[in-house]
Amino acid sequence: MKYIFGPVPSRRLGRSLGISPIPPKTCNFSCVYCQLGRTSNFTNTREMFYPPEELLEEAKEALKQDKEIDFITIVGDGEPTLYAGLGELIIGIKKITSIPIAVITNGALLYRKDVRTDLLKADVVLPTLDAPNQQLFKIINRPRKELDLNKIIEGMRSFKEEYTNQLWLEVMIVKDKNDNPEILTQIKKIIDKIGFDKVFINAPIRPPAEKWVEIPSLENLQNAKEILEAEDISHYEEVLIENVDKKSDSEQRIIEITQRHPLREEQVYSLFPELNKKEIDRILNKMEEKGIIYSVVYNEKIFWKISKNR
Repeated sequence: MKYIFGPVPSRRLGRSLGISPIPPKTCNFSCVYCQLGRTSNFTNTREMFYPPEELLEEAKEALKQDKEIDFITIVGDGEPTLYAGLGELIIGIKKITSIPIAVITNGALLYRKDVRTDLLKADVVLPTLDAPNQQLFKIINRPRKELDLNKIIEGMRSFKEEYTNQLWLEVMIVKDKNDNPEILTQIKKIIDKIGFDKVFINAPIRPPAEKWVEIPSLENLQNAKEILEAEDISHYEEVLIENVDKKSDSEQRIIEITQRHPLREEQVYSLFPELNKKEIDRILNKMEEKGIIYSVVYNEKIFWKISKNR
């Protein structure tokens, strides 16, 4: 499948079937912690990248194969609100299933009325806020130069006023950047002003875009949890990965997931319940020799990532 992946385990959404409506690494941020690496298509222009009917056709097929889905998650290989057909996609999914829809977004375009309108039909919208001021925003999120944090925050506030479903915030905590009490207290003031339904703290537990990015100490994560009155999701998923596309071959199953996020070694093994570890290692080594994927060690764990020049 070109647009659908998973189901993948989500620490917020349970068993999540992912939909990516944008080309790889299309975003208006280039976050230092991004598990997909640096942004290659750095844009702030909404486009109809793919026909909505193609995405919906794949969604129908996926839902025929797997009924036990907690959420359909529109997440993208970057920023999904850059997809001009987002509203049409959400409405189309609503017509074919009663499974709730979540949209994971950086929130940068919520100042736009058309984006807010597109998102109104979603059951959960999950934006991100990692900094309380423009200076730190530029350091952590590395946005397009025309993006102003105050305008983004005002967009989140406006959306909260219009939106009748669940608005959940994620704050990515980066060591020595936004993990001190002063910065966290400033973020909390913004959170209180907007009035999110839930707040989560996360940490860069997968290999980040920049090598200097590190996970904060357990003490600082606990402080962040308390100051922000948040749920802590800065841990690895216990549930392993599946693939709804049973027709895809072994290499394609790995590609479909790794092009969306790095796979921990144990997650790769879970993709192939019919194979033993030796057979899976042979597949991984063959793909690495072809230059399709490569392995990295991060946080004392082995991850497999998609090669940019495959």
